[in-house]
Amino acid sequence: LLSLFPLFVVVALLILCLDGAPVIYKQRRVGRGGAHFWMYKFRTMRRDAEEILQRDPVLLAEYQRNFKLENDPRLLKCGKLLRTLTIDELPQLVNVFQGHMSLVGPRPLIPSESCRYGSAFSVYCRMKPGCAGLWQHRGRNALSFEERVSNDVEYYQTASLRRDLLVIARTARAILVRRGAM
Repeated sequence: LLSLFPLFVVVALLILCLDGAPVIYKQRRVGRGGAHFWMYKFRTMRRDAEEILQRDPVLLAEYQRNFKLENDPRLLKCGKLLRTLTIDELPQLVNVFQGHMSLVGPRPLIPSESCRYGSAFSVYCRMKPGCAGLWQHRGRNALSFEERVSNDVEYYQTASLRRDLLVIARTARAILVRRGAM
């Protein structure tokens, strides 16, 4: 965290200049045992992002299908770059330091969306969510919702230290070549 502090300052100033405060986006997520925690990210969307989504039925329908938007009009000018380089997720290292997340694991779930995961929800409750997972080096945002869930379940079934080291290395490579980034 200390070595990344200068980058945190630069990104924070960029977001402040483009759209004002807050710089950090925090959202309730489901962690190990079903406990809720605040997950942190750099804010990449406009402050009125939720209102934009609710006003546009086509965007809302696309979001409800995949929990992603192909061409998201809510992104800040720097938002796409921060997401492509995965810089927006660096504040999750604070969550790792706090013990709510690990470096590798399944995606942290949004509580209101947990019913959509069906029987796989129990898998998410058995492990700490991770900053990286199989889905990140297998296609990142290009994967469907079902493929992301399948990758998280597979990770749970095959988790090991060796696998975690491979996931970290492959995720770093995917970020560097910008494979599957939005």
